[in-house]
Amino acid sequence: MYISVQGHSIPMKMIGDRNFTFSALGSKYGHHVDELDVITDDGYILKMYHIPGDRTRPVLLLPGMIQDVEVFIVRGNKSLAITLANNGYDVWALNPRGIIHSRNHVHLNPDLDLKFWDFSFHEMGYYDLPAAIDYVLERTKERQLSAIGYSQGNTIFYVLGSTRPEYNDKIKVMIALAPVCFLHHLKPLTSSLLAMVPSVGYLLRSIGMEELLNDDSLIKRLFQMLCSRKGIGYELCIQDLFFEIGGNHPDELKPEIEPEFLPYIFANYPSSTSRKNIVHVSQVALRRKFAQYDYGPKQNLALYNARSPPKYDLRKVRMKIALFLSDNDGISTIGDTQLLRNMLPSVVDYHLLSGKKLNHFDMVWGRNIDKYLFPHILSVLIKYD
Repeated sequence: MYISVQGHSIPMKMIGDRNFTFSALGSKYGHHVDELDVITDDGYILKMYHIPGDRTRPVLLLPGMIQDVEVFIVRGNKSLAITLANNGYDVWALNPRGIIHSRNHVHLNPDLDLKFWDFSFHEMGYYDLPAAIDYVLERTKERQLSAIGYSQGNTIFYVLGSTRPEYNDKIKVMIALAPVCFLHHLKPLTSSLLAMVPSVGYLLRSIGMEELLNDDSLIKRLFQMLCSRKGIGYELCIQDLFFEIGGNHPDELKPEIEPEFLPYIFANYPSSTSRKNIVHVSQVALRRKFAQYDYGPKQNLALYNARSPPKYDLRKVRMKIALFLSDNDGISTIGDTQLLRNMLPSVVDYHLLSGKKLNHFDMVWGRNIDKYLFPHILSVLIKYD
């Protein structure tokens, strides 16, 4: 079935259809893809995709918040996953808990049990990453792997390294694209939206709404339909929303995210997450502390033996880290990344993509990332292989 969008016919499967998957795209661009289930210590069943390559060079990919791993392959031959596979790497892409492909548990029903959604990025770092790392290393018979995380996909490595420090030794290098840890210097729209989250989160909790952006929700499907439109969708969703949050693009005639690409982005974006995850991110921003989840003084005392949640000790994050950022990023700002850089003990590369005027979303969806970003990524991987 097709719909008419700005005079063009677009197949309905391009809009919110889960058959537009990592596996289908990998096959389209010439690679076999294994679909694997990884079970965490607390029972979550995570979907991981594997493009076989040189088993001595495994690379683990982690997407950002409300994204699934299609973000790493949707640009086809210009995408990160295909580029790595074409260069011989053994590619593993993990969907953390809550994303549609990882919306499963050995006991809990995500549609019936609110406990399923009792997680934030803390649990992704503490449970999901160890399960994925151990799975990959067991399958490849290697002692270490390389990793690439985008946005919140690298945040969870800081959680891992500080709370389970033994895993630092299992990572050759972690490449942080658009690093997110501290959120002190956000753009006004983003900081204003995060300031509203605690109140909205309280309201959602009071009505028992713990899952956000469910695939079957009417609002999400309408959002995807609207944002996929080349004209009004580009103006409302890209120019007025993405650019205002992630960084304005100075050259609207040649933006890194072109109008024709919108149906491919919004085929699977946004993906589901928990209310608690959004609230935790807002706590980091509003309290200016990269700390564990704040449940309130009474519950904190019972859980942490302190009235305030403990900060993540970044001095324990001993894994080698390469920071990649842009001077036009409205979320992963230079100021906040510099704070992170000063606290991490093993930053081995700090690469500011200046002069490109890239925003936060260009780091994964930009149409020229194969030219301005991938050569630097490959250089770091080669250096630490």
